[in-house]
Amino acid sequence: MMTMPITTTEATLRLLAWLSPAFPTGGFAWSHAVEWAVETGDIKNAATLQSWLETLLRHGSPRTDAILLRHAHRAADTLESLIEITELALATQASRERHAEAIGQGNAFRLAAAPWHPEILTTLHEKIGDIPYPIAVGALAGAKSIGEDLAAAAYLQTVAANLISAAVRLVPLGQSAGLSVLAALEPLIAATTAETATATLDDLGGCAFRSDLAAMRHETQYTRLFRS
Repeated sequence: MMTMPITTTEATLRLLAWLSPAFPTGGFAWSHAVEWAVETGDIKNAATLQSWLETLLRHGSPRTDAILLRHAHRAADTLESLIEITELALATQASRERHAEAIGQGNAFRLAAAPWHPEILTTLHEKIGDIPYPIAVGALAGAKSIGEDLAAAAYLQTVAANLISAAVRLVPLGQSAGLSVLAALEPLIAATTAETATATLDDLGGCAFRSDLAAMRHETQYTRLFRS
């Protein structure tokens, strides 16, 4: 069945809805180990927060997620390929909390997207069960004819904004400082979006080891406000 293309305005409106802080994916509950980084002093002000997020975008899980999102987008009309990509995405999670974060938000996204008739996510869930967040966003965007580049950029922006929001509460930082960091990250978000456009699944991987270790350490952190 041929899917009719949608306009840029329609695509943008859908992404603004799906990736809004108001969309009930539970993103506010996850800090992606920012909480541990604040506890140990790795993140203590706007400058160190920006440095931490720059490393993630260049070498960490957000870049990996963008690659997975793109391939899920391309496989949205081929269930067998989408299942393989989903299984790979589940295997890339470096720790228990990262796994819980990915599937917690992905499963919540699938349920919250019901008004947009996400048949592809329903079928994928029936076949494989848990769906990681970048796979859910990518597959639905592909199924609804939303541009791949636009979806990847919006996803990366959302991840950065969510981690900044966590840091604003944890450091604490003022809202203005947090927004300054988000504005400063725009060129890197655009660059990571462009760099992942030609990435294959063989390009998955990262070297943000401090972040991965932080996620493992967070599991036993004495005082925790966030789930990761």
